[in-house]
Amino acid sequence: QVTVVESGGTSVETGGSLRLSCRKFGAVYHANCMAWFRQAPGKEREGVASIYVVGSEYYADSVKGRFTISQDKAENTIYLQMNILKPGDTAMYYCAATDPVSGEKCTRMRTSDFRYWGQGTQVTVSS
Repeated sequence: QVTVVESGGTSVETGGSLRLSCRKFGAVYHANCMAWFRQAPGKEREGVASIYVVGSEYYADSVKGRFTISQDKAENTIYLQMNILKPGDTAMYYCAATDPVSGEKCTRMRTSDFRYWGQGTQVTVSS
C-alpha cells in the first residue's frame, strides 16, 4: 500500500512561482511512476507532469518550459516547481502514484493508470 501526501499550494500573483511537494509513504519502492495532475472547477482532471523511477520526465504542453518535476529518492518525495504562473494554472493539484508500470504508461498520464492519490492542494493564481 502506498500513500501520497502533497503540500505547498497557496495563492500567488500572475508571473509568480510556487513549489509543490509530495511525499510517498508505505511501500515506497512499489510505485515506479509518480505524477502531478490538476483539476479546475468544471473541468476534467488533467496530467501536468510525470516522473519515472529512472528519472524520465514528461510534461503537458500547457506547462512545458514553465514547470519542472523532480524527485528526491532519499526523501521519497517529488516536487513540482511552477514558474511564470498564469490564472489558467488555477486548480486543485493532486499527486498520484502507480503500481509498477512501463515508462510509456508513465508518460501518458492517464488517471486510470494511477492507483494512489493525495487529497489535493489548491493553487490560485490571481491576475
